[in-house]
Amino acid sequence: MATKSDLKTASVLAFERKVDPSDAVFYSGNWANIDKAEGWQAISIREKSVRGTISNRLKAGATDAAKLDADIQKPNLQTVDVATLPPDNDTLKAALTIRILGGTGTPNACNNADYQAKLLQNVAGYAEETNFAELAKRYAANIANGRFLWRNRMSAESVHISVKHVKAGVAAAAWNFDGLSFSLRDFEVPQAAQKSLAELAAVIQAALQGRGYALLEVHGYVRMGAGQEVYPSQELILEKGKNDKSKVLYDVKGIAGMHSQKIGNALRTIDTWYPDEDGVGPIAVEPYGSVTALGKAYRQPKQKQDFYSLLDNWMLKDQVPPIEQQHYVIATLIRGGVFGASDKE
Repeated sequence: MATKSDLKTASVLAFERKVDPSDAVFYSGNWANIDKAEGWQAISIREKSVRGTISNRLKAGATDAAKLDADIQKPNLQTVDVATLPPDNDTLKAALTIRILGGTGTPNACNNADYQAKLLQNVAGYAEETNFAELAKRYAANIANGRFLWRNRMSAESVHISVKHVKAGVAAAAWNFDGLSFSLRDFEVPQAAQKSLAELAAVIQAALQGRGYALLEVHGYVRMGAGQEVYPSQELILEKGKNDKSKVLYDVKGIAGMHSQKIGNALRTIDTWYPDEDGVGPIAVEPYGSVTALGKAYRQPKQKQDFYSLLDNWMLKDQVPPIEQQHYVIATLIRGGVFGASDKE
């Protein structure tokens, strides 16, 4: 093995996701039937055209009242996608699966054998010390609290999360959670949910440790009110002019759905170990702690708290991070990605 002084980060270094959700698909039904498999209808996406008003910010110095009156009379015509519950159904069901894999820290591409050996050694030390217990608990909490429902969870009257551990197509274990009994600001577990959450976390923990593959079948039920709008993922239109609609929603074979990437972001919203100046609560595990909604990166390289600084100091200089930052580094490896160093000077 190379000595500490000449060990370098691999220029090719990539990891696959270890917590891997599917897309979610949306169905409608009634709250009284959440324990029944039958009777749930697929939610489709439909178009509607609306005549909006001019509401954008005016140019600086635009104070001509007559011109403003003329502008606001111009129609702001839009065609948008929309998804709603039917008038006789009050509950959204979001159905997805989550696959948990072992082999954390083992790259699926690495062109430096010495670096890979050091990486595996350090990850093994972390696994021996922690058994992935803290990370498994936090992933389990983000399933149980319904964070993956995103906007659909907000202002809901009730949220019920059903989780099954599926083996060979059969449920080996099942748990139910009151999603609204959990806070999204921390990882405190309500008294009534502690036993169930510990059991779910144990399944995730065993898979991360490599003691068997885990597949979770998750159904999130949200009581929103009959006929209310639901919120699938919105598509990003890359080619201008290809679609004239101002909002395009995601569907899976005609059923309203949510991107797996968006669900994955919610599941890995476990980072509370970043330098917290604003008190925003958990953020998604990202190399620079990026929160695009706030336009801010919470793990700046100048603070040496970003993933690359922590990883390089740990692997190349034997500067072992505090255990909280080890959680973060390992969670970033579980997230997956391409992390190689440039071989150019």
